[in-house]
Amino acid sequence: MTEATSHNFTHLAPADARLGRIFARPKAIATGCVVVLSGLGWFCLALLTAAPDTSWLAAMQILCRAPPEGASNLSTFAATISMWSAMTLAMMLPSAAPMILTYAEIAETAARKGEQIVSPLAIAAGYASVWLAFSSAAAVAQIAFAQAAALEAGIPGGLLAGVVLIGAGAYQFSVLKHACLARCQHPFPFFFANWATTPRGVFRLGLRQGLYCLGCCWVMMLVMFAVGVMNIVWMAILAAVMTIEKLQIGRRFTYGVGVAFIVAGIAMSSVAWQWH
Repeated sequence: MTEATSHNFTHLAPADARLGRIFARPKAIATGCVVVLSGLGWFCLALLTAAPDTSWLAAMQILCRAPPEGASNLSTFAATISMWSAMTLAMMLPSAAPMILTYAEIAETAARKGEQIVSPLAIAAGYASVWLAFSSAAAVAQIAFAQAAALEAGIPGGLLAGVVLIGAGAYQFSVLKHACLARCQHPFPFFFANWATTPRGVFRLGLRQGLYCLGCCWVMMLVMFAVGVMNIVWMAILAAVMTIEKLQIGRRFTYGVGVAFIVAGIAMSSVAWQWH
């Protein structure tokens, strides 16, 4: 049986079948996300160049400094949370592909047997809601850091970034990380044991899977504070790392990423300390 045949989803509704076929191509999703992120980055850069007094400037500057004079707290928060939401969903979409594809395959089998099924959009919505909540928390944290002016209080920015990278690397070896990663790598047993046939139930499935994904990746997402929010190159790198992690079996890749983060964090902290 070829890949094209195995992912026809002929028993699902047309819209659901299209969604299933899309998520059957995680490489295409990853490529599309990188293209979209790159375009978003250039768009933001164009806004900053053409209109330096817009709220987008507040969103770009707020990580290291207080908001520009005249920018309201509400507009600053709206711009920051929009930026984090777009960035987070674009980074996490490729790594969600195996989970949504698994659900679509199970739903296809159930539909062949005449059983009631719910659109994969419900599980995708549950998953996305977790990361939108994380984006809100990240936006609040970013604003709090800016108001505290930590980078202007005598603490080198490179040292803080190094600490974040070391922490992210250490988390790669934690029990919680691997417990959550196992759920992300093998979603079928979870779906089999908790199968639901109502929109609310399927939404909760996506919510729970999103929480497992959050437990797996939240520290890695915080690396964006170290390397720079809206850094397109690092967005693509971290999205690829999180996707590969969930497609791999075993811990070798995860441990390798942890070592790389720790080494980079130590190097960055050492350089920052010497220059301080």
